[in-house]
Amino acid sequence: KVEEVGDISIPSKVITELIGNLPKGAINLASEKEQLKVGSEGFTSTILGMNSSDFPKILNSINENVSVGIPKKEFVKSLSQVVFATSLDDSRPILTGVLSIWSKDTLTLVATDGFRLSQKKINLKSSKKGDQKIVIPKNVLNELSRLGEEDENILFDFQEKEKQVVFGNNGVVLTSRLLEGDYPDFEKIIPKKSSISVRTDKEELLRAVKLASVFAKDAANIVKIKILKESVRVSAESGNSGSQEAKVDAKVEGEIGKEFEISFNYRFLEDFLHSVVGEEVKMEFSTTDKAGLFTDSTDSSYLHLIMPVKV
Repeated sequence: KVEEVGDISIPSKVITELIGNLPKGAINLASEKEQLKVGSEGFTSTILGMNSSDFPKILNSINENVSVGIPKKEFVKSLSQVVFATSLDDSRPILTGVLSIWSKDTLTLVATDGFRLSQKKINLKSSKKGDQKIVIPKNVLNELSRLGEEDENILFDFQEKEKQVVFGNNGVVLTSRLLEGDYPDFEKIIPKKSSISVRTDKEELLRAVKLASVFAKDAANIVKIKILKESVRVSAESGNSGSQEAKVDAKVEGEIGKEFEISFNYRFLEDFLHSVVGEEVKMEFSTTDKAGLFTDSTDSSYLHLIMPVKV
């Protein structure tokens, strides 16, 4: 029940902790100058705030007529397959976000930190936005899982003039500024062909990588993958703690010669394998110094690249 309209900016942490500890019942809020008085039965508090005119201007609504609707469950699942590949290094801010490429009937999500790259494509009924490329901060995308129910659509729109992106769901609007800068031309590094193709069970490969990681942690996180005729061997060696080797059955196609051994950061392999939905993964290689192409055999819309480690 609003008796008098008004606005005030207050510290989010203070009001969240305060309200969270109050008992059930009605809460009275009243602003006076730059203070917010909070009261309930047997309780009163005053929170120091600031003039709302100092608060950044944001878009607080979404136009359903021009926005794009994406099923939340599918969108959140797709984000989980790319967000982990964003950079943690703020020296290149553009790489801390997810590149979103909109076309007539497809949304392509891309993330890279310079050592690995994830790409996921989502089919759309109609984008309504035409061809566009924008980079959205990953922290904002991580918040989308909290909006609404899984069977609802997340509405998406962006304002080029304001450089802002807007998400809407069930009365909640999430707004963020876009990241500005030139995103790397990632399409150039995606292999067009490979000389070796390997199919193997996801869980078995993940178990082998985890076992190798016990020793890889003391050896710059490096694990080695050796391709044999009907299997792959995953190994790691530490001068401090020992060594480990595990064999995983696989279907291998292509010319492997005497041996083909390539090294990767085990954390990158684990991150990819955790993102796979299907039971089988496919790995494709050309040479030991070029990126390996990793895919989910049940999802042709998803691919992942990992750069090898020079040993």
